Amino acid sequence: MKVNWNDKYTTVSVYSFIVICCSILFYSILSQMSSFTSKLSEIIGILQPFIIGFVMAYLLNFILAFIEEKMDKVDKLKSLKQKSKRGISIILTYIAAFLLIYVFIQFVLPQLVDSVSGLVNDIPTYVTNLSTVLNDITKNMNVDSEYIGMAVEKWNEFVNYVIKIATNLIPILGNTLMVVASSIWNIVIGLVVSIYLLIDKEKFCALSKKITYAVFNKQHAEVAVELAHRTNDTFGKFLSGKILDSAIIGVLTFVLLTIFKMPYTLLISVIIGITNIIPFFGPFFGAIPSAIIILFVDPTKVIWFLVLIFIIQQLDGNIIGPKILGDSIGISAFWILFSLLVAGKFLGLVGMIIGVPLFAIIYSVIKDIVEGKLAKKGLPRDTKDYSSK
Repeated sequence: MKVNWNDKYTTVSVYSFIVICCSILFYSILSQMSSFTSKLSEIIGILQPFIIGFVMAYLLNFILAFIEEKMDKVDKLKSLKQKSKRGISIILTYIAAFLLIYVFIQFVLPQLVDSVSGLVNDIPTYVTNLSTVLNDITKNMNVDSEYIGMAVEKWNEFVNYVIKIATNLIPILGNTLMVVASSIWNIVIGLVVSIYLLIDKEKFCALSKKITYAVFNKQHAEVAVELAHRTNDTFGKFLSGKILDSAIIGVLTFVLLTIFKMPYTLLISVIIGITNIIPFFGPFFGAIPSAIIILFVDPTKVIWFLVLIFIIQQLDGNIIGPKILGDSIGISAFWILFSLLVAGKFLGLVGMIIGVPLFAIIYSVIKDIVEGKLAKKGLPRDTKDYSSK
């Protein structure tokens, strides 16, 4: 018996069947969430080398594209075949990446380890000295003994909390290094995968496009391809811009802290640079622990440190950031805050890094849908036209 797929009742039946299957699948996942998450973790573990390779290839593609663009401007290299150019560009890309890793391991990492170890070992001394200073200040101010008792109690709670964090810091770093060491084989395989992805990146993109056009009709396929280009453009500009911006902020912080002879200059500069990748909350995440470190070592320099961080963040927010990032996000500060809180809740630190560009893509898709429906109804699409006067 031939099925008439264009019949209305056949279409309703098929959609009903799909909805029922999806509902059963969704209920099964919810009822066996622990087994589902364990299976999902197992699948992710199997695919980990490919995930690492894709992330490597995506990040290194920025360097590769930059090198290929510069090579096209050199007259002597224009006569080379595309495969030869790609091969030379990939070699230069990985040399640059390995050189950066070598510089970090050779010069930065040992000083970071020494700074963290020294800080952890010296924290009891810093706490004692700071407590003495605070006691002298309260005595000179003739504060009521009841308030002094409350302040001392809160201070002791804060000190115990800091000491707990500090004592757990080295084991955490050790566990992190162990995880990296245990994943070294996956990283090596991921490195090989990233090379293959970069060599044939146009072919893989074309294959994905081919599959998209095969699965969906032409209209939906074009929408999916356009969305993929938009996603790549948004994530690419945001991640590359944020990494470059954070590197500049880290170096600038190191220079200024060195000039003002701040303690633990390298450690604090790395903290400020890394946390700067997180939009909006990044400066606070970096400045607060750094200020606490300086407070323990030399309380008189905390105010100067906060002033320097304020100046650096003003330069970043008004000059450096806009020059590098431009308007790559295209959403207001309210939606940036919203996306950070929501993505951070579900995905943690990774969510706070990728939450903003991810929400920017969702926002742009919803905006296109809404404006498309308004256009069909013959209504204005500009938001200003709907503001009350």
